[in-house]
Amino acid sequence: MKCLFGYADRYIQKSSWKDMALLKFCLFSMGILIGMQLPEKSKRRAAIIAVLVFIGTYIPLMTKFIGVVTEKEV
Repeated sequence: MKCLFGYADRYIQKSSWKDMALLKFCLFSMGILIGMQLPEKSKRRAAIIAVLVFIGTYIPLMTKFIGVVTEKEV
């Protein structure tokens, strides 16, 4: 597993913001496709989980982004 995380770190270091945007669109599309395959009775539970994951990831990402935007350039 550590090897996999090492590959991911190297990939991110060699990537631009455009690559990260493509990755996010890819994952977003995959999520939509998976969501379309869920039976009707499971969609509410999946939506609740998705909202919790979104909130749990969005807050730290935006906190870091705001920190980068507000830091002074050297």
